[in-house]
Amino acid sequence: MKVATTAILACLLSSLLPFQPVSAQVVVSRTVYLMGTRTTLAVRTADRNEARQQLERMVRDLEQTDAELSTWRADSELGVLNQQPVGQSFGISAQLCQMWPELTAWHDETGKAFDPAIGALIDAWGLRRGGRVPSPAQLAAARVLTGLGHFDFDAEECRVTRKVDASLDAGAFGKGAALRRLQRDYGGGSAPWLVDLGGQVAVSEGPVANAWPVAIAHPRLRGLAVLEIRLAGGSLATSGGSERSHVVEGQIVGHILDPRSGRPVNRLGSVTVWHPDPLAADVLSTALYVLGPKAGLRYAEANGLAALFLTPTAASGTVGFGTRASQVFRQRFPTVENADISSRF
Repeated sequence: MKVATTAILACLLSSLLPFQPVSAQVVVSRTVYLMGTRTTLAVRTADRNEARQQLERMVRDLEQTDAELSTWRADSELGVLNQQPVGQSFGISAQLCQMWPELTAWHDETGKAFDPAIGALIDAWGLRRGGRVPSPAQLAAARVLTGLGHFDFDAEECRVTRKVDASLDAGAFGKGAALRRLQRDYGGGSAPWLVDLGGQVAVSEGPVANAWPVAIAHPRLRGLAVLEIRLAGGSLATSGGSERSHVVEGQIVGHILDPRSGRPVNRLGSVTVWHPDPLAADVLSTALYVLGPKAGLRYAEANGLAALFLTPTAASGTVGFGTRASQVFRQRFPTVENADISSRF
């Protein structure tokens, strides 16, 4: 789960690097605030007016996804669903109806490391109110109300019923869904684009020669780039601790929760996943971070996923970070193979 979730899911920032124009083309960008996060959109074209028009259309698409999936607003589709009386079915949009079986499949395939039905845990840990440490009884009560199995889904009628007072959070899939919509609507025929949706980056498909430069951030300092790659298609999503964690009663309360234990994942490091489908990248970066670098890397290798873990290394009493990448990630981004990032911290 990611900035917005816990999952708030929270993703570490991957940011734009300075871009060198291709021939006579220019990059026109725009920054907006959507889905609870700062979003940067960029379009590359020789026609500035065309770029501005495309940017406006893309923002409207993101706003539509925000209206459907954001759990930062009570009037979104998920927000309304979360307020439905227990036992009363609720008609969902075609977009969410199509997505629901995918969410269920990822929930099952990751051994519940991905679970969007964690609203009760988010409330128990006060992740949107500065953090808190729940009592054992409060945590136990929240865990009872956690889990996608608490929702009945009628695929034929596109209706969902809450069986208990559970609630959904889109932090681990909402950004991916929004970026997937842009892939669908701005494929062939549109000017090349990049969108950084608060930490998850997606770009339009294009030749490697015109790839967009993208930075992978320091696991704890989102504003510090430590690795640089070039992205010619698909999406990069990063999950990690970063500075969004809270310290409450001497305890670190991280913004990413393990749905299986109900507790925050308080570990140094981060995981970045590349996938052609932004929704899958969003889900998997959270799930692999929850699983941890050892189990997460095993899962990535077994399933042919492109994943990069930045893991802590101790040296001279200080904490640095090293890289552990899956074979598929190394093949797609060969510059990471021999990267020494320990000297960059």
